[in-house]
This record gives sequence, C-alpha cells and structure tokens, in this order.
Amino acid sequence: MTEAAELPQAPAEAQAVFGELFPEAVRYAELLADAGVKRGLIGPREVPRLWERHLLNCAVLSEVVPKGVTVCDVGSGAGLPGIPLALVRPDLKITLLEPLLRRTNFLQEVVELLGLDHVTVVRGRAEEVLGTLQPVHVVTARAVAPLDRLAGWGVPLLKPYGEMLALKGDTAEEELNGARAALSKLGVLETEVIQVGEGLVDPLSTVVRVVVGESPGGVRFAAKRAKAARTERTRRRR
Repeated sequence: MTEAAELPQAPAEAQAVFGELFPEAVRYAELLADAGVKRGLIGPREVPRLWERHLLNCAVLSEVVPKGVTVCDVGSGAGLPGIPLALVRPDLKITLLEPLLRRTNFLQEVVELLGLDHVTVVRGRAEEVLGTLQPVHVVTARAVAPLDRLAGWGVPLLKPYGEMLALKGDTAEEELNGARAALSKLGVLETEVIQVGEGLVDPLSTVVRVVVGESPGGVRFAAKRAKAARTERTRRRR
C-alpha cells in the first residue's frame, strides 16, 4: 500500500482565508492526510497539494455564496467543498449529503471534532432525500458527476429561485454548453461560468452557476417532491 506523503505547512493564503478558524482548517487538513488516506477518501498523492488544490480551492467558493442561506453539499465525499465552506462561513446552515457510510462516519467525526454546529451530515443520495430534506437556497458540488447528471440530482433539492454552484475544471464552458438542453428541462433560467479566488489560488477556482425558476427540477420533479413529502408526513403520523 502506498504511504501518504507528509502534509506540507499551510500557505500564508490559508491564514487569510480561514481567519480565526485557521487552526480548525489545519486540523481538517491533518485528518484528510491521515484518516482520509487510510480510509480511501482521498488518494495519497493528493496530500502534498491538499491546501492549494483542495482546501483553498473549495474555500474560495464562499465568494459567490449569498449570506445566511441554507446549503446542501451533494456527494460531499471527504467534505469538499462543504467543510472548507463551513469553516469560512459560520453564517450558513450546511448539509453534507453523502451516500456511503464510511464517508458519512468520517464527516460526522470531523464535524464534531471541529465544533461545526451549523453543519449536519445526512447519509443518502440526492434522489432519495427529495421531499424529505428541506429545500435549500444553494446546492454545491465538486467532482461528483458531469454537469447534466449532477443537475438532475442537485437542482430538484433547491428552493424556487435557488442556485447550484458546481466547482469544475478547464472544461467548464464546454460542459455547460453540452448540458444546456438538460438544464432547461430542469427549470434552469440562468447559467454562467465564474472564476473565484483572485490573489488566493492559482489557478483560479472555476464555478458553474445555474439559477432555477419557480419550479426547481421542472414539472416531473415537482410531482415527485410532493409525493415524497406526503409519504414522509404519513410516516411521521404513525
């Protein structure tokens, strides 16, 4: 088995980004480099670039997240981007949504260890929690799936006029163009590609932003959401 490389010292930019919670960010990086590698949540080759490629890359997403909103991080995995976002934005109420038990166990441990009272861990797939998870203002995601498929999971979880923020790479524009038909069917009204992290990360973090109208997910998902909500109400009355 490949040994994990040593975690490098945090760059100066990390202190600027995480502020008072910089010690917690360091602890999270240490957990990723140790337990995260041992449990197969990140690859050992990622350890030397944890700060630049992962923590900072995710934390600067906060630049485009509105103040005081609810957020669902879909396919949260090892907590990226949800936990870095939580560390820099205590004003947010964040749900880390992840289907795999070993990952949700890790996420719960991190949340408790870092004292992130504004973060909740939920085990499940986006399509399974539709109608039981309260709709949110913002859905976030990173390295989960191609944009058309990701939107099919994330957009229906939004409140009317909410937005999905997906961290993507160099092919963001191409991916967005290829997903436009699928996005339209899901009730998406606006799309754009944004770059964030000026002066903090190099290269800049690329975000695909999609904004929905009054029916997130379109007609089909509105009916599915209503049915799931009725089922959940019936279950609670029993």
